[in-house]
Amino acid sequence: MTSHPIISVEHLRKSYVLGTVTVPALDDVSLSIDAGEMVCIMGKSGSGKSTLLRQLGLIDRPSSGRIVIDGQEVGELSERERSALRLARLGYVFQEYALIPELTAAENVYLPAMMLGRRGIDYRDRAAGLLEQVDLGDRMRHRPKQLSGGQQQRVAIARALVNSPAIVYADEPTANLDTVSGRTVMETLARLNRELDVTVVFVSHDLDESRYADRVLRLSDGRLVAADAVGAGATAGSSR
Repeated sequence: MTSHPIISVEHLRKSYVLGTVTVPALDDVSLSIDAGEMVCIMGKSGSGKSTLLRQLGLIDRPSSGRIVIDGQEVGELSERERSALRLARLGYVFQEYALIPELTAAENVYLPAMMLGRRGIDYRDRAAGLLEQVDLGDRMRHRPKQLSGGQQQRVAIARALVNSPAIVYADEPTANLDTVSGRTVMETLARLNRELDVTVVFVSHDLDESRYADRVLRLSDGRLVAADAVGAGATAGSSR
């Protein structure tokens, strides 16, 4: 099957003004990510990894440059249009899980589908199916405090997928987890990338996690310095 870019970035720049000082976070970054890829963004602390992910995920606006997401140039979109695109086409997994403590696992998962106005039976069935896919079918009625960190992050992965997004972004999804839980989370992301053919872009500082990716984008001082094919599909059990 012929692949096609689902993310295209041209000459992306992002700077922050701190008092009288302008600090460049991204400096002339251009890249392309194909539909169905699993891509890891790596670099030292302060290299611009999370800043880049925030631009690609429409959480922040760049200072200049062009971003095309799933065929749509996003630079001129209003905040309302960006929010609608995020909800319908993009999924997010954060370091801190970002689950609502008063809600059950199932309720946390289907909340974004409720926001799209889908029928209750549809989003409940969808949430239940996704929790089964992340091996938490027996934890649907548990609240976050009744789950381990790794289980909470898998709930967050299911939530990211509930609206059938084209792309899932994960910002250091294992940073708060022990080694075993982190491995389970990464294996879950890699498996769902294959099974659902969803594009996954994740930030990591852990070299071991790069093996789950098809490619690694390496940043240094806000610049893209390398884009390495790592052949992770074979390592992670991909059939691609």
